[in-house]
Amino acid sequence: MGRLEDAKAIQKSDPAKAKAQYKSILSVRPEITDAALKEYEQALMALGELYRDGGQTGELAELVKETLSVLNAFAKSKTSKLVRQMIDLFTTIPNTLDIQINVTKSCIEWAIKERRSFLRQSLEARLVALYLEKNAYRDAITLIDTLLKELKRVDDKMMLVEVQLLESRAYHALRNIAKSRASLSSARTSANAVYCPPLTQAGLDMQSGMLHAEEKDFNTAYSYFIEAMEGYHSQEETKKAVDALKYMLLCKIMENQTDEVNQILQSKHAIQYAGRDLEAMKAIATAHSNRSLAEFEQALSNYKAELTSDRFIRSHSTDLYDNMLEHNLSRVIEPFSRVEISHVAKLVGLDTQQVETKLSRMILDKKLSGVLDQGEGCLIVFQEQGTDKSYEAALKTIKKLGDVVEVLYINQASLLD
Repeated sequence: MGRLEDAKAIQKSDPAKAKAQYKSILSVRPEITDAALKEYEQALMALGELYRDGGQTGELAELVKETLSVLNAFAKSKTSKLVRQMIDLFTTIPNTLDIQINVTKSCIEWAIKERRSFLRQSLEARLVALYLEKNAYRDAITLIDTLLKELKRVDDKMMLVEVQLLESRAYHALRNIAKSRASLSSARTSANAVYCPPLTQAGLDMQSGMLHAEEKDFNTAYSYFIEAMEGYHSQEETKKAVDALKYMLLCKIMENQTDEVNQILQSKHAIQYAGRDLEAMKAIATAHSNRSLAEFEQALSNYKAELTSDRFIRSHSTDLYDNMLEHNLSRVIEPFSRVEISHVAKLVGLDTQQVETKLSRMILDKKLSGVLDQGEGCLIVFQEQGTDKSYEAALKTIKKLGDVVEVLYINQASLLD
């Protein structure tokens, strides 16, 4: 039995001894033979997995950096695969985002030094994704701009799709919807020219759904989220499939179709992915159906992690809550011409300061005709006055007269010619 087999045999019973044996194998530069390179590769990945399972992020990062000097012995395709596999080991370890960024940057520097252009581009795309995860959107866009120019020059359509999709996500996070949509259109155009893997297609569908939802077109968004969920489900990407399912439920809630929410929750995919994420969406749907702000706030409190960690869900949940609050306040205020703010707060079951802030915002947005008397703590509601249509009629008449004068001028000019 060889050293590698010995180490594998004791990996579970004596991890420390297995690590020592793996290090022994890796301490000697491998010969350029298939057997020696294969043994080195297996030892490298096995030691990396041991570090990962033990949460030894520092040792794993050091292992990746030390290994780079040996990778010249491998074929370029094998080198790219090994580097990506080593970096992938960090993804299952929590709170390693900064370490992943540092390790990826080190690998990019090595790829530049060794003139491995394809590997560098792949790693830079990965670095962009890490920047997005860290909310470093400006850094992401700066790197994207450079990378896109290079990819367009070499006409690498597959990598181009990936980077343009990342660009769309970055601009979406910065709330620049116009640029986000333009980037997504470019990504779809590039994707039409090549075979698009299921995961990439699911990513395009997910981003399309999110942008349609931003434009309040929830029916179209829902159809895209279905496609995204099916794509992620087929590739066993559980977390992303659950996210797509949550977004489907959100679309139905925003469209006031709570009956369909219950139907979706009884589907085979919802049953398979049952958990707190879907329970949170069900609680929001129930609160919205009952038009209860108290239930809505209770749901936000009970499922804070599930509803606030996702930027998309958080944004639309806030819009939903604001709409419900405005509707409830308008309904409560309707019978009054003058009412105490504390009384309104009591009727809707919220804090007086919160209600006062919302009422002032509604007045500024011209959703409510009235004024706040803060000295008396009252809201004075003005009677709605009908709009005077004579002004609009006069403008239309003037426009018609202008059109007539212009036609007469053109006709007269043609006679003079």
